Amino acid sequence: MDLTKDLIKNDFKKKLMNLYSEDITESSKLHLYLALGSLVREYASEKWMKTNEQYYKKQVKQVYYFSMEFLIGRLLGSNLLNLGITDLCREALKDLGINLSELEEIENDAGLGNGGLGRLAACFLDSMASLEIPGHGCGIRYDYGLFEQKIINGYQVEIPDNWLRQGNVWEVRKEDKAVIVKFGGTVIPAFENDRLSFKHENYEAVLAVPYDTPVIGYNNNTVNTLRLWSAQTIDKDFDLDSFSKGEYSKAVEHKYSIESISQVLYPDDTRIEGKILRLKQQYFFVSAGIQSIIRRFKKNKLPISLFNEYISIHINDTHPSVAVAELMRILVDEENLSWEDAWHITTNTIAYTNHTILSEALEKWPIDLFKKLLPRIFMIIEEINRRFCNEVREKYKDEKKVYDMSIIADGNVKMAYLAIVGSHSVNGVAKLHTEILKNKELANFANFYPLKFNNKTNGITHRRWLMEANPKLSNLITETIGSDWIATPNNLIKLLAFSKDKSFQDNVHRIKQNNKINFAKYVKDKYGIAIDTDSIYDIQVKRLHSYKRQVLNIFNILDLYYRLKENPNLDIIPRTFFFGAKAAPGYYLAKQTIKLINTVANKINNDNSINEKIKVLFLENYSVSLAEKIIPCADVSEQISTTTKEASGTSNMKFMMNGAVTIATLDGANVEIYDAVGSDNIVIFGMKKDEVLAYEKNKNYHSYDLYNSDPRLKRILDNLVNGSLGVINSEFSDIHKYLLANNDEYFVLKDFADYVRAQNRIDQLYRNKSKWREMCVYNIAHSGIFSSDNTIKQYSKEIWNAKGIHVDI
Repeated sequence: MDLTKDLIKNDFKKKLMNLYSEDITESSKLHLYLALGSLVREYASEKWMKTNEQYYKKQVKQVYYFSMEFLIGRLLGSNLLNLGITDLCREALKDLGINLSELEEIENDAGLGNGGLGRLAACFLDSMASLEIPGHGCGIRYDYGLFEQKIINGYQVEIPDNWLRQGNVWEVRKEDKAVIVKFGGTVIPAFENDRLSFKHENYEAVLAVPYDTPVIGYNNNTVNTLRLWSAQTIDKDFDLDSFSKGEYSKAVEHKYSIESISQVLYPDDTRIEGKILRLKQQYFFVSAGIQSIIRRFKKNKLPISLFNEYISIHINDTHPSVAVAELMRILVDEENLSWEDAWHITTNTIAYTNHTILSEALEKWPIDLFKKLLPRIFMIIEEINRRFCNEVREKYKDEKKVYDMSIIADGNVKMAYLAIVGSHSVNGVAKLHTEILKNKELANFANFYPLKFNNKTNGITHRRWLMEANPKLSNLITETIGSDWIATPNNLIKLLAFSKDKSFQDNVHRIKQNNKINFAKYVKDKYGIAIDTDSIYDIQVKRLHSYKRQVLNIFNILDLYYRLKENPNLDIIPRTFFFGAKAAPGYYLAKQTIKLINTVANKINNDNSINEKIKVLFLENYSVSLAEKIIPCADVSEQISTTTKEASGTSNMKFMMNGAVTIATLDGANVEIYDAVGSDNIVIFGMKKDEVLAYEKNKNYHSYDLYNSDPRLKRILDNLVNGSLGVINSEFSDIHKYLLANNDEYFVLKDFADYVRAQNRIDQLYRNKSKWREMCVYNIAHSGIFSSDNTIKQYSKEIWNAKGIHVDI
């Protein structure tokens, strides 16, 4: 479709009239946004239909990316960008007296994810569509996101994230594609036609209804699909008989019980009810997704024995690991394949990405819980485990090795082990992470399956995080080196020729400064706090977890504050420290860290004696849309996790791409950033991998030694519990205990002195304007290698064996 400004104007007015019987003068901004979103989706509809049609007709191999999270953020801006009509649409709306940017702010962030796991999944979908790779997402359509974060008296307070309250203009409900997912009940084995079969009885049936969202490729005709499943009742969802008897709660009890499956992202699992619900969620979307894939596959009239040649299922972390057993169940119980044939198909269809070495994230489920909720699936896992243990026993003749590698052991079903055994590829997400997986955490499996393990360093979509989030910088890059970097992001390296060019440096700085001014206005409007736009914007925004060490950051801030109290004329570049993070509702220490950050911010921001040389701000309810505002204005990117604990990180890549200088440990993908830009263009501190692993192995780290030997640490830690921060003495006693009595699990105190040194180096580097700006350009120039386009090309070639296909219109 060839769009013009006039055509968009006419289409928009018609859409507004058809949807709401309104003209522009009487419409609310919400109705204007919904009408525009509906129109944009309509513009993509022909491509969406043709994409599905040609995938079917040409019988291409398709990839299905299973993930508990898809942190897609807002879609209006990215869809306009990928359709190539942003400027045209902006001009058309301007003629009608409408500001496109204001309408973009109306859209709610989709409540479909929490952190890097979900954002990676969203970037991967964007890259697959933009590279014309037939790839789709499969997840859950949560009624409510993780939660909406409010900061009240410094504490995190969670309220429901009702992101669907104004509807979702991008999705299409496909009730005719619904499937049934079964929980509980009993499984009866029987011989039928000389074959052992299994009959599932007395189960709870849940209707999984798909909602499809278009995933629009950039500057092409590909529109892939994100399919999200909603849990609903099969039969009546309202018990009129109970209602008539006055039993009003009972009348809707069954409906609410079923719908709770897709109600909330990551329900609190500190209690057994939460654990059951989490396992239900995982099996729910996995079963629905695989049933849907097989149904679509069979429409092609291809034999099921060829399934793995046409389908690749990728499981994003351990949450969808039950896919191994579910695919086996369908192939054996419903398609009547032999175990051996089904296992061949399953292991050649499924691939697994591991995202963490933290034991808490390598999911395991109590046998009794698992067996009761998923009886047939448990039987299949038992058989997978029996056969696998026999293989291990045969190879090693070592019963301890068999026990250590068993999928079912210690009263638990170990989901990461199931994923490894049942897949043909296991990848880490950064070189260091993969090395640790192979040599330490999963060494037994890496030795047993030496060809399965591989690395695929994470990436980010440069379309969202540079072109959309920072259009002025994107335009400057195009004016300077041409537009080929958009299709081939590695060509950003051409900017190296301009890293010392004063004119280019000044232009990059001017854009950064304008972004800082705009964000300062946002902060002033939202928080009432004035920010020095000439200060260094020092930013740490990511999920709140002890290993990410927000506490280390705040300790440096306190040390700097105490130095300023002693010498208000201390010669430092003014610094504004930004934090943004959500803590899991049941993670008390993380929530106390948020309280600490806000307490320190309140004390510093209201102390006139330090001449406003530093300020601290906690950004409430961190989200994708907020990230798009703050990342383009960052001077310093805080990537300070304990070495060996961060799998990869992707915020490091986003900040780098927007010209921030990274202060970092050599952890996760920070190592590869360091390798790319060199020691002159990143500030490194802290223990290296071997030091951390040695301390953990030898158990010879004693945090009290540092407390007693470093007066700065002693003052900071003492002040946590003596009331000097303006709160009761016991407010931060748990943080104090965690770092001293519990011996500082993530080596905050050990890395403190080197972190302070690194922060002082940042201050000195920033004074040399030419050098600092050269560093910014150098980072942008090297960021193209971290585009998710590169990552997806590797996945497609080395794991999925999926090829791009041009969609003809």
